[in-house]
Amino acid sequence: MHPAYSVIFFTTASGAGYGLLVWLAMASALRGFPADWALGLIGLGLALALITGGLLSSTAHLGRPERAWRAFSQWRSSWLSREGVLAVATYIPAAILGISWVFYETTQGAVVFASVLASVLAVATVYATGMIYASLPTIRAWNQPLTVPVYVTLALATGGVLFVFVLSLFTPLPTWAIVLPLAAVIAAYFTKRFYWEAVDESPRSLRPENATGLGHLGKVRHLEPPHAQANYVMREMGFKVARKHADKLRRLSAYLMFLVPSVCLLLLLVVSTYTAPLFALVAVIAMGVGVVIERWLFFAEAEHVSMLFYGAEAA
Repeated sequence: MHPAYSVIFFTTASGAGYGLLVWLAMASALRGFPADWALGLIGLGLALALITGGLLSSTAHLGRPERAWRAFSQWRSSWLSREGVLAVATYIPAAILGISWVFYETTQGAVVFASVLASVLAVATVYATGMIYASLPTIRAWNQPLTVPVYVTLALATGGVLFVFVLSLFTPLPTWAIVLPLAAVIAAYFTKRFYWEAVDESPRSLRPENATGLGHLGKVRHLEPPHAQANYVMREMGFKVARKHADKLRRLSAYLMFLVPSVCLLLLLVVSTYTAPLFALVAVIAMGVGVVIERWLFFAEAEHVSMLFYGAEAA
């Protein structure tokens, strides 16, 4: 699949934003730190900015962005539509939490319900995003049981690292605020590792015989290409990345997404309060670059079944 940069930005930015919202909302509901208005303004402001920027960028991949609103009407059958409905619904409890936190410096009482609801809707939105891809049987690499867990765990991991950075700017980091995001990063590592193994080991069982319906006649081969020059389907669905380059990019993304943030988070257990934001910022930058590479590979390595009509031997 051809990696669309607008969709890469959407999935990485909104995933981090929803993850940060979950950490902030749940920590505030459980009284993990004082309800400081500046922390709420910066933390929730950053989360909602990432979410909004990601959602808006996703419309750039549409042929007619002004008609994006129509996607909301198909929520009964479309995961894309469900994602849109859940994304909009998340703003309501997030706004209630933000107003109470910033203007009244309280996150308790009835606001706890809004915090929990915002967290649930944020996770549900990321789940729906993952299901958009996992529900496509035409793309073997996406139609995997671990596609959705990868999206959810990476959102919690990136959001967790952002949460540590934001929190380090305002208060000494409690141990739980380091250990729990570290656990999320480790969980994301194993989920992504198992996902890559599953994709590499799953059989490419579809052949031109299946695509043409002529398998009963024997082996099918192409006599001539179906088009004299590349068309839209070939450009969008037939993107190829060399295996050796993909392996290098996988290792690089794993180092940046998991190793560097894990080391930085462990160092936060021993460094001073004054240097903590620096280590947390390094973790944020490494995680961000790593997730962008991972998401680019997620699209670049995907093989669409339509390529069987254009010379691919299997899909």
